[in-house]
Amino acid sequence: MYYRRKILLSLLQIFDNRLDKISLQKLLFLLSREQEKKSYHFVPYKFGCFSFQANADLVTLSKYKLVEPSTKYWKKTDDTDYLETLKPKDKAVLRHIKTQYGSLDKDELIRLTYRQYPFFAINSTIANSVLTTEENQKVKNQLLSKDTTVLFTIGYEGISLEQYINKLIVNNVKVLCDVRKNPLSMKYGFSKKQLSIACDGVGIEYLHFPEVGIESDKRRELKTQEDYDKLFETYKSDTLSKTMAKQKEILALLESKKRIALTCFEANIRQCHRKHLAESISNMEGFVYEIKHI
Repeated sequence: MYYRRKILLSLLQIFDNRLDKISLQKLLFLLSREQEKKSYHFVPYKFGCFSFQANADLVTLSKYKLVEPSTKYWKKTDDTDYLETLKPKDKAVLRHIKTQYGSLDKDELIRLTYRQYPFFAINSTIANSVLTTEENQKVKNQLLSKDTTVLFTIGYEGISLEQYINKLIVNNVKVLCDVRKNPLSMKYGFSKKQLSIACDGVGIEYLHFPEVGIESDKRRELKTQEDYDKLFETYKSDTLSKTMAKQKEILALLESKKRIALTCFEANIRQCHRKHLAESISNMEGFVYEIKHI
């Protein structure tokens, strides 16, 4: 079993094997603040801090009959003492979480996390009703006005879905343009449907442009930078030269929405075709904007 899932089960265990779904997310978030290596990352969602990965893990655990879901609660149904399987530091953190926050109900946990971590309340649908005017202003101040027109590029290699989404949020990206030929991934959260749902949950539009991608079979024997460079020379002469209409569509989207991002897998921009796609778009008539790799 993944260690992070033992953390989830242990959290349920120390709270008498049952937590409402919102409280679980808030307590897991508070726990993560005290971990050197975080078990889960979080995004600012409709009710504050939320981990897509934790929610997916709970669904998986329910399939294995280790937890039982209901409309409002998660219940641990396995008798195993997972707390005793944890590293000493994580065990201590969990006990501290129980001592510090065990008496708080769902609404109190929401207020506490909103007040202490206002960034995670920026997309909340209930912030106005649970925070004071001054506290709400602190939430609004989390995102400084960023409205200049920028063409971003971003890869998801080496980071979680939540870390990736937060990069988009802090850069005020309005539209995510998936430029993979085949938007499938073995990594949780980055297949087309999952990524689209995650973006929608934080107010970012998701669009797919397969025409400007590279076929998967052409990427199999890439071992050196020279291999990548040869691939991209072919990409520029074949794909980019034949997809000018799609590139104009992306440029029009940039001019309309101001802050859009091209996305693919690789963290290293020199090993991803999105670099060459961005440069091709920047050479089109009317492009007078910044390109920024994040």
